[in-house]
Amino acid sequence: MSEVSNVLNNDLKTTKELLSSSGYSDKAIQYYLDKKNMGVLDDATQVSELTGHCGDTMKIFLKIDDGIIRDAKIQVLGCPGAIAAAMAAMDMIKGKTLDDALKVTDRDIFRELEDIPDQKQHCIRLTNKIIEKAINDCKSGNGNSPKGE
Repeated sequence: MSEVSNVLNNDLKTTKELLSSSGYSDKAIQYYLDKKNMGVLDDATQVSELTGHCGDTMKIFLKIDDGIIRDAKIQVLGCPGAIAAAMAAMDMIKGKTLDDALKVTDRDIFRELEDIPDQKQHCIRLTNKIIEKAINDCKSGNGNSPKGE
């Protein structure tokens, strides 16, 4: 193993240990590290952005077809709690109707993460608020494509 690989593996191990000792579950840590739903959808039919009281900012991209969320990506400028909550929530709303996605609660996201520190509960609320904002914007005709169309 190269020296660079050793450093990266040690950094990853240290990050996992720090998050675990801070109260994050293994599942929440994996969502944070994988970031599989982080990014942009060039063909998004709805783009919405929201900044929370803590300063964390989320920009959500939804691909909606026939009232169903076919794909969802999100950009997050925030802490591990915000990133983990957003990644989990994107998995939870994909394939749902807009109305069913609105039924996803803070508690549902928390259960999916299994555990995050108490002081990071607001990250789950922010994630839920950006989903609600995007769906309500879409329903009211305030769709924003990333190309400004």
